[in-house]
Amino acid sequence: MRPAAAGAAAGEVAAGAAEREDVRNIAIIAHVDHGKTTLVDALLSQTQSLERGQEGVDRIMDSDNIERERGITILSKNASIQYKGRKVNIIDTPGHADFGGEVERVLRMTDGVLLVVDSVEGPMPQTRFVLKKALELDLRVVVVVNKVDRPAARAEYAVDKTFELFCNLGASDEQCDFPVVYASGIAGKAGLDGPDALEDTLTPLLDTIVDFVPPPVVDQEGPMRMLVSNIDYDQHKGRIAVGRVYTGAVRKGQWAVTKPDVEKRSAKVAEVFTYRNMGREAVDEVRAGDICALSGISDISIGETICCAQVPGALPTIEVEKPTVRMKFLVNTSPFAGQEGEFVTSQNLKDRLDRELERNLALTVEPGQGADEFIVSGRGTLHITILIENMRREGFEFQIGPPSVILKEDEEGRKLEPYEEATVECPTEFTGACVDLLGSRAGKMLDMQANDVAGTTTVKYRMPTRGLIGLRNAMLTASKGNAVLNTIFDGYGEWSGDLNTRENGSLVAHETGQTTQYALKDIQERGTLFMGQGEKIYKGQVIGIHQRFGDLVVNAAKAKKATNVRSNAEIKVPLASPKELSLDDCIEYIAPDELVEVTPQNVRMRKVETKNMRGVKKGAMP
Repeated sequence: MRPAAAGAAAGEVAAGAAEREDVRNIAIIAHVDHGKTTLVDALLSQTQSLERGQEGVDRIMDSDNIERERGITILSKNASIQYKGRKVNIIDTPGHADFGGEVERVLRMTDGVLLVVDSVEGPMPQTRFVLKKALELDLRVVVVVNKVDRPAARAEYAVDKTFELFCNLGASDEQCDFPVVYASGIAGKAGLDGPDALEDTLTPLLDTIVDFVPPPVVDQEGPMRMLVSNIDYDQHKGRIAVGRVYTGAVRKGQWAVTKPDVEKRSAKVAEVFTYRNMGREAVDEVRAGDICALSGISDISIGETICCAQVPGALPTIEVEKPTVRMKFLVNTSPFAGQEGEFVTSQNLKDRLDRELERNLALTVEPGQGADEFIVSGRGTLHITILIENMRREGFEFQIGPPSVILKEDEEGRKLEPYEEATVECPTEFTGACVDLLGSRAGKMLDMQANDVAGTTTVKYRMPTRGLIGLRNAMLTASKGNAVLNTIFDGYGEWSGDLNTRENGSLVAHETGQTTQYALKDIQERGTLFMGQGEKIYKGQVIGIHQRFGDLVVNAAKAKKATNVRSNAEIKVPLASPKELSLDDCIEYIAPDELVEVTPQNVRMRKVETKNMRGVKKGAMP
């Protein structure tokens, strides 16, 4: 019998431990857009685990508004289903590498994982990352080849590539002997005998989970120990600790809280919850091997152990990989400062960032050069951008500096920078343009494969993280919106020299006012505009992309002078549609001397220094 993975991760399993056959703990891991959340929806639906009103709702586990808008999972979520007399705890995990901190900590609560792989794309960069973490924890892996009903599906290719990935990651013979389930999450079908032999339900997948994922091996009579792996919040109950009970049983009352090499403190658990279907249910106790939630401990943090006060014992704390990208958060100082936000002071910013640190282990915050500046570091630009978007929706108004990578030095004093593995899939006709872009940013090709059925080519590069900043938009432009870029952190390497990631300057507003059609018709000949007629602007605001290198100052608020001479007809020049930029686009676009102004109502870009428009060329506008 294999040792319990979660028990091995948390420490030695007690001599009196035994299997708890009535529980299974699994996490569902996958690359972005491989159908993970849709598959969870189907599992919940077919086991009657949805509440009234939830039937027929797409991506029910993606409860956050940003998750639904972007179509990605950002926060891990717990649910449970009942199948054949067993409780199966399911944890839906994020699929993007920037949220790997979420994946790393929730895997500690499980004994097995469902690795969902797209039948067309096969294993992708994030697949490698999450699988590596699962194998390190000795978790049992069930491979689910999803979307086998797609026209370009190649299920056997996906299985072969997944096996190669297991071997490349140093998996043991036992780990490489993984079961394969073929499925269509959107149709709610699965089968074990190939993509053409699917049953009308997901029963084969459920049977595989029960038969292959081992039950937790726990000591239910020993002193209670629970590792806090996540923090939730309820406006009535306050902070809620989420984790797995490793030994004993947790109930209401007095307990101790500790960490390795930290003195224990007393704490009182007010309520104990277990996960039932899509929600929490209050219970008297939760026994070892199950996942639960506790309220009442206002200062609990991720990585701490809740344990018996008489026999305290700290479980190994949760460690996640260090950040690779940092950005400045500053108090808004633009001419429009304070007009649109509710929380605008440096103290507001500090308090909000401190709260984020309590549950976001992969994030760090350091003081900047002044009291109004903070340096926020994360696993990638998307990781930090999601935080910015959440703060914006909460009523915060502030400024963001351009992303920069976190450098290191080796033992010999050489400068090192983070590198990523970038995978680009695009129509074959655009392969040359994409390869040129990747090469111009110090990328080195690792692999190139063509899919003749789908008419696409997939190229894999290793390149510095600096080269990825602004690459997504450039790639979409070069491929007419058809390229798909995925990245995963690959480690630190030698400094690759200076990189030019932006070839064009900005069109910068000369004065505060309102844009006019009369001014914009001439300015649009100098580049691409970000705004149309009748919009408020201020001096120093970035209003477009200059068609040449270097910035250009333009007067976008200039109005036509009134005269006594009547013309028979006005000359009408139509304005081109402005280029709309999202928050992510703005952060990728800005240069070192530019900032992104973020408010609940608008996202603007501006120059850091507007006095006398230093270093900016003034355009001779007619």
